Amino acid sequence: MTYLLVPLCLCLAAVFLLQESKKRYVPAVVLKGLASACFVILGFLLSGGSPTAKLITAGLLLGCIADVLLNLRMVFPKKGQLIFLVGIIVFLSGHILYLIAILKGAAPLWICVIIGVILTALLMKWIFARITAKKAFKIFGIVYIGAIMLLNCVAIGNLIVSPSAFTAVFAAGAVLFLLSDIVLILNTFGKETRQSLRVMNISLYYLGQLLIALSLLYLR
Repeated sequence: MTYLLVPLCLCLAAVFLLQESKKRYVPAVVLKGLASACFVILGFLLSGGSPTAKLITAGLLLGCIADVLLNLRMVFPKKGQLIFLVGIIVFLSGHILYLIAILKGAAPLWICVIIGVILTALLMKWIFARITAKKAFKIFGIVYIGAIMLLNCVAIGNLIVSPSAFTAVFAAGAVLFLLSDIVLILNTFGKETRQSLRVMNISLYYLGQLLIALSLLYLR
């Protein structure tokens, strides 16, 4: 029964996208919240109670909260920018919890930091050439992408140094999460908002969060 949460999550996400595309923003928020609740519940059910599992589960919960906040900006457009920033801050907090959870892995932190800084600089240079955003959003974007890039470097480093089912599934989830954020930024601040990019963003995001939740099954 636990694993039924995976297809349920994806189905709810698909219906959410349909409602959002029709500009039915209130039911869309509810559906997105329910879809995100699925990966939170999955995390709780698979969590073994270890400190690492608790941190990852808390990160999943913050992701769920941020999901609702990001779509509330459609319901309250006058406060859209503020709600969007708060949502991203909550997402950032979740990334930090994920990072703390896996820092005790085998990958040397200093190498991950150096690689993360270089990759963040290259990625942000590429993104800034394709978007138009206020300076405050750009600065915050660097911090946000820097945090998730570091998370990816540590996750992949742990997989390389100490391969296991947990490190593999978690790293795959982290990579999909990063890709979803890149697509989100390009679609939100780019020259044109496209539904195809929105579908890609949401698909990558939910697959990433589900994999992070499923990684708890292999945590030892």
